[in-house]
Amino acid sequence: MSWLDRVRNALPFTEKRDTPDNLWIKCPSCSEMLFTKEYEENLNVCPRCDHHGRIGVDARFAQLLDPGFAVLDAPRVKEDPLKFKDQKKYPDRLKAARAANPHPDALTNASGSIDGHKCVLGVQDFAFMGGSMGMAVGAAFVTGAERAIKDSCAYVICTAAGGARMQEGILSLMQMPKATVAISRLHRAGLPYVVVLTDPTTGGVTASYAMLGDVHIAEPGSLIGFAGQRVIQDTIREKLPEGFQRAEYLHEHGMVDMVVPRKDLRATLASVLDYLMAAKAA
Repeated sequence: MSWLDRVRNALPFTEKRDTPDNLWIKCPSCSEMLFTKEYEENLNVCPRCDHHGRIGVDARFAQLLDPGFAVLDAPRVKEDPLKFKDQKKYPDRLKAARAANPHPDALTNASGSIDGHKCVLGVQDFAFMGGSMGMAVGAAFVTGAERAIKDSCAYVICTAAGGARMQEGILSLMQMPKATVAISRLHRAGLPYVVVLTDPTTGGVTASYAMLGDVHIAEPGSLIGFAGQRVIQDTIREKLPEGFQRAEYLHEHGMVDMVVPRKDLRATLASVLDYLMAAKAA
């Protein structure tokens, strides 16, 4: 036995304690290491640089809606209508996405209220196949709008998407006019449609229901656009301005009505709904 083994065996070493893997989180913006608990208590916003992290459906519902809200059933649609296969079969991708997420597709609705103002809230989850818009998302959007019409209340949606779902081809693109018609029905009923743009909102979602709201609110730093910045830059062969396609730039140029920090979002939505529903009553 070596002297190192003798010393080690003689000293009262304590057993190594296991540390949870999720105790710390690294801010994707400033790279600071943050306590996960501190980060979550701050609404998934970095307390050092104010970076607004992406959050899931349930967290968004809990942050915005009053207690007692009800998650609406997801509409059933035909899956894999084109029998699509790339590196994996489309049903296998859906199965993997559903195993990693609490809801069956990228858009989920809930009926409830925001500070006492009744509404239907739809939330897109970027974690579910990049929040991509397919037939299930289109059907969920129509379901949310129809429920708002039935309840005579506003429809509020938090968008987060990389665009249309390529595995559904032209059928995914048909969700753009489908959502547009649902918004027209809301307007004919005199009901508000409010959009909260979160990071990222791009592609066909931006080209349809994300930019058809009565009021557009964006979270700080959110990427919002149709085509990617590099595609645009290569097409027009010009260097794009600093912060192009970010929420603050779009607000400055009139595409977004306001940029609201997450901690103030609930109160802002309550004020907007109070004003718009009062206008409807008048």
